Amino acid sequence: MISLSIDNGVAEVVLNAPYKLNSLDEHALADLTQAYDDAAAAASRGEVRALLLRGEGRAFCAGRDIAGVTPESDDAEAYLGGLVQPLLQKMASFPAPTFAAAQGACLGVGLGLLLATDVVYVAENAKFGSPFAKLGATLDSGGHWYYTERLGMHRTLDLIYTAELISGAEAVAQGMFSRAMPAGELLESTRAIVAKVATGATGAFKASKELVAHIRDQRLGLWTSMQEENAEQARLCKSEDYAEGFRAFQEKREPRFAGD
Repeated sequence: MISLSIDNGVAEVVLNAPYKLNSLDEHALADLTQAYDDAAAAASRGEVRALLLRGEGRAFCAGRDIAGVTPESDDAEAYLGGLVQPLLQKMASFPAPTFAAAQGACLGVGLGLLLATDVVYVAENAKFGSPFAKLGATLDSGGHWYYTERLGMHRTLDLIYTAELISGAEAVAQGMFSRAMPAGELLESTRAIVAKVATGATGAFKASKELVAHIRDQRLGLWTSMQEENAEQARLCKSEDYAEGFRAFQEKREPRFAGD
């Protein structure tokens, strides 16, 4: 149910099981992990400079596929801790800018896939929340941290207790994701943005990606963060992309970045 294609520097990873809203079982998670490994290997060869993740059909990903799960024998820790979390960590450290286009249901593991992606564009009618109260389960895949970080304690617990869902437009208005778009425009608009980013200064983008992650995870203050920026800028000064950017500016033309 997972496909990977690479064209013009863009890797496109597709969740392609629309008949089950792209919900993920253990085999699908293994295939998704392999897709990211293959794309990362291509990135190391300079063949991939941006990645797009999307879901086929009316939903991005409805979460874990529980159709064949028996509660009495279910090993949730093995599924979440052994499969999901390593995948999300791999996605978050992908060596190039990553984007997701999300429509319809984005729940549980589906939400986790978005949290592990650099930039997320959502359809206005996308749905986010924690429907797990109806299953006797709890929000997973980093949802507690992310909702509390973005929405605060009271709104997070409100969504968990009531199992109510919020729309993509509401999620963007509350600072959860980058942009909301009409569902019919989402994929085309996202592809255009990703294609443009794939021609950019990939090395500088990777530096910013790592800085932002460090600020988030280490709770860096302004001056410590500034010191890290200074060090990264000094490192980038030695790159061909840095030299090309300055040449293009001085020559009043568009830069032609090699992606170093």
